[in-house]
Amino acid sequence: MAIERLLEIMARLRDPAAGCPWDLEQDFRSIAPHTLEEAYEVADAIERGDLDGLREELGDLLFQVAFHSRLAAEQGAFSFDDVVAAICDKLVRRHPHVFGDARIADAGEQTRAWERFKAEERRAKGRGDGALADVPMALPALTRARKLGARAAEAGFDWPDASGPRAKIEEELAELDRAGAGEDPARLQAELGDLLFSVVNLGRHLGLDPESALRQASDRFARRFAHLERALAARGQAPASASPEQLDRLWAAAKAEIP
Repeated sequence: MAIERLLEIMARLRDPAAGCPWDLEQDFRSIAPHTLEEAYEVADAIERGDLDGLREELGDLLFQVAFHSRLAAEQGAFSFDDVVAAICDKLVRRHPHVFGDARIADAGEQTRAWERFKAEERRAKGRGDGALADVPMALPALTRARKLGARAAEAGFDWPDASGPRAKIEEELAELDRAGAGEDPARLQAELGDLLFSVVNLGRHLGLDPESALRQASDRFARRFAHLERALAARGQAPASASPEQLDRLWAAAKAEIP
């Protein structure tokens, strides 16, 4: 089987006598950044609609799972088979409407049931009594903010609709303006963080993923700016030499060309 070949390759790479020197030097901490990078590359291939690239990136991500599992096996902690067994058991446990007698009416009800199962599992594992106790610190900031807001909402701490976080954005903008009038960089940063957190909450109420929204906005900005640069280059200019009025006109043209 293909997965057995991957695990054999992983074992060879970690062989103390004949393995790869780089692979032998790695541990969980040194590999973790590569794992995150591969997950982002999977997301990037999906955003670009590149299925050939997605196949390759999924393989790279799977290799990361094999690597971590090998490190754990060497310590006698768990094996790749244990990882697979754990996710299989979890999926069956969290889908009683598929593998048992429970009834789920729609996707929304399934999402709520899924969160209940996760909460019960957290309590069973003793991961703190708080609703936010196990939201990972290492998540991207926007993703973590969304999860924190969603968990707090499940616990009953939330606005009834999107008008709440929308008003909160105005409040936080005013506080940011007041902080900007002072000379305390720490307070200014704190107010900017509160503003961003409020924007994330608005996105959550609108059913939007802030991480994806910002990634798409960044991509649009990059493409529009490249359009502006090409327009200026055709005139023998660079952005630094253009007037503000000229930049405004070219940026408006770029937005019309790249909506």
